[in-house]
Amino acid sequence: MDLLDQLTHSFRQAFNAEPTLICSPGRVNLIGEHTDYNEGFVLPAAIDKAIYLAVSQRTDNELHFIAYDLDKTYQGSSTNLTPTHTWADYLLGVVAQFRLAGHTIGGLNCVFGGTIPMGSGLSSSAALENGVGFALNELFQLGIDRVDMVKLSQRAENEFVGAKVGIMDMFASMMGKADHVIKLDCRSLDYTYAPLRMEGISIVLCDSQVKHSLVTSEYNTRRAQCEAGVRFLQTFYPEIKSLRDVRMPMLDQHLRDAEPLIYRRCAYVVQENQRLLDGVDALEANDIASFGQLMYGSHEGLSHWYEVSCPELDILVEIARQQRGVLGARMMGGGFGGCTINLVQEDVLDEFRKLITKQYKARTGKDTYLHVCKIQDGTNVIS
Repeated sequence: MDLLDQLTHSFRQAFNAEPTLICSPGRVNLIGEHTDYNEGFVLPAAIDKAIYLAVSQRTDNELHFIAYDLDKTYQGSSTNLTPTHTWADYLLGVVAQFRLAGHTIGGLNCVFGGTIPMGSGLSSSAALENGVGFALNELFQLGIDRVDMVKLSQRAENEFVGAKVGIMDMFASMMGKADHVIKLDCRSLDYTYAPLRMEGISIVLCDSQVKHSLVTSEYNTRRAQCEAGVRFLQTFYPEIKSLRDVRMPMLDQHLRDAEPLIYRRCAYVVQENQRLLDGVDALEANDIASFGQLMYGSHEGLSHWYEVSCPELDILVEIARQQRGVLGARMMGGGFGGCTINLVQEDVLDEFRKLITKQYKARTGKDTYLHVCKIQDGTNVIS
């Protein structure tokens, strides 16, 4: 049986009912890393690795959850919601936020599982939160629009789970569109779709098998460094609100000599925003080769200016850059581990897989696992 059949079978056994089936995808981000909390731009897309949920309303206020992949269960009440500090909080937090927003929520049955590789940086938690929110909206006929559901998912993770994540992951998972990337303005939440014409090209993720052990503390440090740069520049330019408003001549004139480390952090963000805007222009011109070069530039900035890479991620990008048929590569996500994202011509995909697996093992002693992704629509009901 495939996963949907397994979830449906498990649901029928547990609840003696027919479920509504929901697909909530993971996401990749093609360019624009660490720009979200600086009110900049990001360029994510929903992918064909997803969380799948089988759900139904209950006649009482109870919540019955089954994490199929973990073989674990949770039972509680929608009227008494407190964090458990377990996997269940990703579901409970969404129910809590819907209730805090004034929506009438009853009981819920849910069995869920997924095809998103754990720890790969593809945002399985955002996919699960979106899936639960989408289920509540469908089952209780709440009429909430997608962007508002995204905001509720983010609040669930920020306030209930306790992770101060940006909005990109939830937005990409919910708002994705097949064959397109989302140009998202993280200040206004204005968004447009840019075409991603990938005929003959695959998106390939290479997992470094390094876990993000430093990401939380260093993420907070980078955020503080960016905010310090903004405060410094505001003494010269009071109108500045975030690095979104800053240009390189401002940094070069006032920050480069005074605060070299803060300068490098801020310069990366300013340059990354421009790379993203140039990348959108390249995609609209169907110039994937130029877009790929901007990805290499992004990795260079993340590694040497923002310093959130690690030796293994740098090695994966270095190997990819030497392979024929690889148009672009960079680390993806918060950094210090996780995956690189690569644009690889399909006619060299097998060769790429063999070479990067062999060379990465030889240079690091670690295995790398490859995931080939397609761009798909965002969270939706499976008919």
